[in-house]
Amino acid sequence: MSDHDLVIRGARTIDPETALDAICDVAVDGSTISVVAVGGDLDLHGAIELNAAGLVLAPGFIDLHSHCEDLPSRWLQVCDGVTTALELEAGHIDVARDYAQMALDGSPTHYGFSASWAVARMSAAGLDVSMGNDAFYAHFDKPDWHRALRPTELARLLEMLGSELNDGALGIGILLGYCRESAADEYLEIAALAADTGTPTFTHVRESSRPDSGFFGAAEAVTAALTTGAHMHLCHINSTSTRMIDRVHELLGRAKAQGLRITTEAYPYGAGSTGIGAGFLAPEELVNEGLTPGDIRYLPTGERVATMDRLAELRAADPGGLAVIDFLKEWDAVDLGYLTRAFVAADTAVASDAMPLVAPAGLAEITWPIPPGVLTHPRTAGTFSRILRWYVRELGLVDLPEAIRRCTLIPAEILREISPDMRRKGRIQVGADADLVVFDAATVSDRATYDEPTLTSTGISYVFVAGVPVVSEGVLNTDVRPGRPIRGSVR
Repeated sequence: MSDHDLVIRGARTIDPETALDAICDVAVDGSTISVVAVGGDLDLHGAIELNAAGLVLAPGFIDLHSHCEDLPSRWLQVCDGVTTALELEAGHIDVARDYAQMALDGSPTHYGFSASWAVARMSAAGLDVSMGNDAFYAHFDKPDWHRALRPTELARLLEMLGSELNDGALGIGILLGYCRESAADEYLEIAALAADTGTPTFTHVRESSRPDSGFFGAAEAVTAALTTGAHMHLCHINSTSTRMIDRVHELLGRAKAQGLRITTEAYPYGAGSTGIGAGFLAPEELVNEGLTPGDIRYLPTGERVATMDRLAELRAADPGGLAVIDFLKEWDAVDLGYLTRAFVAADTAVASDAMPLVAPAGLAEITWPIPPGVLTHPRTAGTFSRILRWYVRELGLVDLPEAIRRCTLIPAEILREISPDMRRKGRIQVGADADLVVFDAATVSDRATYDEPTLTSTGISYVFVAGVPVVSEGVLNTDVRPGRPIRGSVR
């Protein structure tokens, strides 16, 4: 007789909120955890029963920063243990439409979007954004995007963002680093809107024409928090702070000690990724980033950019073409120190900044299994297992329960005020959502590399999304789409 839909037996069960770390039997009914039996002291029976002895059972990983909205890239993420993948840095311009479209298409992971400051700003400045989010790369080199807004345009921008928040956006995504010319007052107005509505902001901080720009970008976010009381979240602190990370952590630590609501995230790679036309990749700006053209790999052709002239040519021809950029050299001991210290500050969330897939010439459609030659940043496929393999098992920067907390509970808590849905995620407790990952702590590993970035992670045995097995015995099931929308609610 089956009392439950699913029983997972004998796993080392880690709940980051209660500090539970014990051998347990866990039962699931529908999409909810119904029993957590420490020591297996209850006689549980399920329609499906898994023997997870020797394995770890954790909440499914929550990715606050994913640009992946096609199925193949989301499948890569779920194979890395991700059960919730949210687009919060760049955001969307019409969240009502895009929530409806994602529900129609189906998703292997839960999904959600912030309101896109960047695309809304383009619209307010008179640019055509009828193409939706694709408008960002289409226009991010246009003069009207890089000018100060007029008062009427700023009012229109605020109106558009407010409408998106009312439609369920999970805050405001602010790609400030791509529009360095925008006025400081504009950023404060956006932060004030967020404070008034009880919503977080997610900022790619402003770049400046100096090597320590990451510090001043972080200081601007702190100023906004101090001035308005808004929750300011700093995206990918590893790639924007780079060699100023210690100063940035000191600044943010003092700000949080004074009660400011500031949160951060990082991913475990020295290279970033963006459109090659970004202002901070202009030939004259590379010296400020400590870069040369050879530190940039242009994904549509796979080439390392050879010269400044070639860089200028690619930027003019295809400004939105994705590139991978070695901001920090992982093979250099000093840079490796900066990279790892970006993560170790208290309560830094793990977030991948996962990127879309780039098909090689001649490939019309990317299917599963993903064909050879498809490129992206390896963080799309490997961020969370890389944390468990490299930062936990090999470097010993954090222990396993703390790493799981940073992959689950911390991102859930960042969103708990804007989204009641997140109060049931990131936990293994009775009544929590049955978003779960089962893995082997001794073997879990990323396989994705810069040359082969779509290799799936290993050591992850099961991934359940809303109680549905999307990965079983290490094999992805492409026929299921259990993901549900994560929506915001303004006060």
